[in-house]
Amino acid sequence: MTVHKRSATITALPRCPVPSSPTEAFDPALPAPLRQARLTAALPPMLQRLLAQGRIDRRPRFGDDGFDGMIELWSAPDGVTAAEAALARQSLEELYATVLAPADSDHLLGRVLTLLSHFPAKGLSPEVERMMALDWAEDLGEYPAWVIDAAARNWRRSRKWRPSIAEMRALCEDLCAPERALADRLGTLAAAVPRDAGGTDLRAVATGALRRMGGMG
Repeated sequence: MTVHKRSATITALPRCPVPSSPTEAFDPALPAPLRQARLTAALPPMLQRLLAQGRIDRRPRFGDDGFDGMIELWSAPDGVTAAEAALARQSLEELYATVLAPADSDHLLGRVLTLLSHFPAKGLSPEVERMMALDWAEDLGEYPAWVIDAAARNWRRSRKWRPSIAEMRALCEDLCAPERALADRLGTLAAAVPRDAGGTDLRAVATGALRRMGGMG
């Protein structure tokens, strides 16, 4: 009797490449925690380590109406080096130049005018409506386009009345809170070591650190 042995072929699944920049990592359609996790994973390993080692203190926040929830204060770990601080500053600049870059004024104005047209106000002339939209564009001008778009979409799908500027600003703040929290932590790392008054190019120091890690070609 002949016994035939079966052989199995195991095919390795392709590994998903790790994003190497905020632009590659960022997807506004993802849930907030996953967006922040992907952005953090795109940072240089030494910054990921420092962010994980930081300390979080939770303290109560009080507003005009009393207790207004808890806030988190993040502190950098001890021993941050000049190279690490420079690298954090470099990553922070890239984050603000891409993911957190303010919306183009034309895009912002168009989005505001479209949103307000869903909730027409009686007795206002087109000129007054446009002037109001310009006020909106000024007061929302600090937010990225993806935040403005998401806030407008959220409002028109869940509200029956015209929003106020304050309501839209609050909504925008909530939408980009994870990205701004990451930016705040990078800023804390960057400030852990003051800029060298002696003229040392800290950007060059950071670039050298990346090359030693194999993070740059």
